Amino acid sequence: MSNQWKDEFTDQLCDSIVAITDRDEAYRFLEDVATFSEIKAFSQRLQVASLLIKGFSYPQIVQATGASTATISRVKKFVEYGADGYRDVLRKLEAMKASEDK
Repeated sequence: MSNQWKDEFTDQLCDSIVAITDRDEAYRFLEDVATFSEIKAFSQRLQVASLLIKGFSYPQIVQATGASTATISRVKKFVEYGADGYRDVLRKLEAMKASEDK
């Protein structure tokens, strides 16, 4: 992971995210800290990553998410060569969903 962007302010942001305890609190935080477009872009990238990991093709992902092929390509780079952030979060989301379904 690159440390170029890490500093006391990004530490505080990450700590803030970790401190969030439920979806409503997350919505309130996101609404205050990011624009609607930024929030939608983050959520789209996460969905693109999920579909890439599941083996969907670019055309299928474009159809399902509305993402551009440039966005898909960028996300694919991080899914394949990044810090495994997408994979870790998506794995945790799947585990949460599985425990809720029981």
